[in-house]
Amino acid sequence: MKRIFEDTATAFALKTDSELERAYFLFRMIANEPLVRIGTAMTNFAIKAHLPVEGLIRATVFDHFCGGVNEKDCMPVVDRMYTKNVCSVLDYSVEGKDTEDPFDDAMAMILKVLDFVKEKDAIPFAVFKPTGYGRFALFQKRSEGKELTDKEEEEWQRVVARFDKTCKKAHDLDVSLLIDAEESWMQDAADQIVEDMMRKYNKKKAIVFNTLQMYRWDRLDYLKQLQERANNDDFRIGMKVVRGAYMEKENDRAEEKGCKSPICSSKQETDENFDNAVAYMLNHLDTVSIFAGTHNEESSYKLMELMAEKAIANNDNRVWFGQLYGMSDHISFNLADQNYNVAKYLPFGPVRDVMPYLIRRAEENTSVAGQTTRELSLLKKERQRRKI
Repeated sequence: MKRIFEDTATAFALKTDSELERAYFLFRMIANEPLVRIGTAMTNFAIKAHLPVEGLIRATVFDHFCGGVNEKDCMPVVDRMYTKNVCSVLDYSVEGKDTEDPFDDAMAMILKVLDFVKEKDAIPFAVFKPTGYGRFALFQKRSEGKELTDKEEEEWQRVVARFDKTCKKAHDLDVSLLIDAEESWMQDAADQIVEDMMRKYNKKKAIVFNTLQMYRWDRLDYLKQLQERANNDDFRIGMKVVRGAYMEKENDRAEEKGCKSPICSSKQETDENFDNAVAYMLNHLDTVSIFAGTHNEESSYKLMELMAEKAIANNDNRVWFGQLYGMSDHISFNLADQNYNVAKYLPFGPVRDVMPYLIRRAEENTSVAGQTTRELSLLKKERQRRKI
């Protein structure tokens, strides 16, 4: 397999010299863990104290990792990436609300996004998080099999209704819908709703996609069992597969509860788990569609190799690669250049409301060994190529 990810001219073709410099500056900052901690604390303080920092945030970290403050604001970014065959997934990245109104507001936003993206070939997916549609504690109680009070049961039915309304609209508009995964102790309840939605709306093809976090050692078995149920009940599976985003939280909780961690014991085990899940899905493409969300070059090459071995066309609509906007352009743009289906997650929302997401991004980049170093080395290579 030709090693395509070293091609920085293709990777950064859309970046102006000043955007390249900004990216280099940001990743150099992110590479410094104490700096990230201090910056996070200062940003949180500034926002809580209503200091006028939004302009600065917008001009630096926000514009690098986000598409805009609303869906229309994202369109120049969407259209620009699409000139290079890279699609977008509009991701309303407002996190962590606990009252009913924001859940209905989030649903209204996703329904609006679905209408919006129907008109755009450049945006083949919409996305939402389960806890955007209902309280975390409610998902948790349901996942633990505890009996809900009458009031909670009514609240739960409203959560299910939000999922159903959104999935039905996606189905009617023929737009695929990715539903993100979250912490393991609330995930069973989310999985059950999403499976019910697949059963209902994935009769002919995958419209509704669930997410598997492969740092969990139990997910491949779950996928195989779901595949059996899909065969028996005659529905299609849509599955986004990722490594996972809540590792420290998961391990800490398991330790606190004195139970076995749901997380694989090593990075290597997680990598193998991810690759095995992708291979399994590729073997069942008649019933499973894949959205491989990965910033890992080796996993990307493995999926490309498997597709070639099985004579699956690069642009087969049942196989997508996905990365986050502002990261791993060397993967996204070089894959798209070879005619693979690629989509970038493009977060949007008011600057203030998107800050928890941005802080998480910075912290994750700091903690993933090698990720920031790799970004920096490629940016450096491109700067040298351009003689900046």
